Amino acid sequence: MGLNKQKGNMYPWVTHTWNAIKGKCPHDCSYCYMKRYPQPELHFDGRELKTDLGNGNFIFVGSSCDDWAEAIPDEWIDQILEHCRLYPNNRYLFQSKNPTRYSLWLGEFPPFTILGTTIESNFNLLGVNKAPIVYERYQAMRQIEMPKMVSIEPLMDCDIVEMMRWVSDIHPNFVSIGADSGNNHLPEPDKLKTALLIKALRDITTVKLKDNLRRLLKNKAP
Repeated sequence: MGLNKQKGNMYPWVTHTWNAIKGKCPHDCSYCYMKRYPQPELHFDGRELKTDLGNGNFIFVGSSCDDWAEAIPDEWIDQILEHCRLYPNNRYLFQSKNPTRYSLWLGEFPPFTILGTTIESNFNLLGVNKAPIVYERYQAMRQIEMPKMVSIEPLMDCDIVEMMRWVSDIHPNFVSIGADSGNNHLPEPDKLKTALLIKALRDITTVKLKDNLRRLLKNKAP
């Protein structure tokens, strides 16, 4: 409970995480790291509204559950944003596989906010999760005129040309790329394709590589 220091395979530029919505994420991603732990039913933990979010932190809000999934009540999101606005000297990351919902709260985010989404591939990811399809995420993010980021993690096989078009259209402040860390047997690109994707992304935006990507960059191309 409370403000937690960033640790493990989290984004290295994030200093803390804060989670008021807890329990089983409605998107049920097959590769989610939270599945390693027992998960109660989805609920809002009102005690978290007493958390001092401090000053000068970079806080990932909702790191353990997608706070923007359709099953999340509006009032839960209202309370989270209201609490964050009480601490305006922090930077905040909100990330969702349902970024269409961001548009309902534009103007209510704290001043230093980055809105993110995950686009693991431009291919349809049938059976991987219950989230909106990646094309819908792309379309939603390209409409947003706020600081934003794209997470390509866990990176899966994709069409590089189309991925570049999507990222260019979204025009993110940066892209974070990482690999599957949980041995989930996902369809992954080989070393050559991974390297080409990184090079192409660097031509259009800032790219932040996660340490777990080294595994794919060591793999032999077929």
